[in-house]
Amino acid sequence: MSRPTSALTAFGVAAAGIAVYCGMDAIMKGLSIASGAYNAVMWRSIAGVALMLPVFLLRRQRWPSRAALRLHAARGTVAGASVLLFFWGLVRVPMAQGVALTFLAPLIALFLAALTLGERIRRAAIGGSLVASLGVLAIAMGQVQARASEQAVLGSIAVVAASILYAGSLILLRRQAQVADPLEVALFTSIVLGLLLLAGAPWFGGMPSPRQLPEIVVAALLGSGSAIALAWAYARAEAQVLAPVEYTAFVWSALFGWLVFAEVVSPWTLGGALLIIAGCVVAVRRPIPAPHTEASA
Repeated sequence: MSRPTSALTAFGVAAAGIAVYCGMDAIMKGLSIASGAYNAVMWRSIAGVALMLPVFLLRRQRWPSRAALRLHAARGTVAGASVLLFFWGLVRVPMAQGVALTFLAPLIALFLAALTLGERIRRAAIGGSLVASLGVLAIAMGQVQARASEQAVLGSIAVVAASILYAGSLILLRRQAQVADPLEVALFTSIVLGLLLLAGAPWFGGMPSPRQLPEIVVAALLGSGSAIALAWAYARAEAQVLAPVEYTAFVWSALFGWLVFAEVVSPWTLGGALLIIAGCVVAVRRPIPAPHTEASA
């Protein structure tokens, strides 16, 4: 029999998935600036299906059940709307600021998990989220002072709306990961999103330029790899344990924003990042069991 996966291992895999996803964010921001968020998300989804479908078929996996297909459709729709809003907003705000605003999602997901999945919210998870939220507040204060144009405000509103939808997609991911393996989860999420966006392509979409094709393929590879890692982790740990891992995205987004778009990281940003990391450590820490005594027996 295989040994059960520890919460720390699941957290580490999810953290790696977030780091990969942030690399994809940087590519997608560039594509969205060049040809619009709708086009960038649509072609990344189509490329993801093209990459994952052959692997799915070669493995001769069973076709998803009707219940699993309903979950795939639900999460693909919710996650798709979230992704589209996020990249539309990310064009208008620095990466670090955009990702900081998405940190509302794990906090919302903690309570959604209790309502929909019956998970018990531990004090450590609540305390860690509160500590991390102070980091988010510090980042937001610094970034808003640096950029407060009308477009930035609209972008921030879009990212906040995306974070609310993303919280719902995290809960659906937990349910999805219980009935399907990571490859199936990633593939069918891309299929649903791709079909939905293709339906609107005559009005909102267009063909990518040849020089954009390598970037689209790399973005699809990174996005698919991240989705598989997150689905694997969510199948092995509670949502409240993994939700705070989203906070690590800030460190990566600040780094990629600086390297790719020359976005300056302020002292507010650095201080906020330290609080976020501290919050993650607190949230995943398990309480030390009480010693066994005659009275407790």
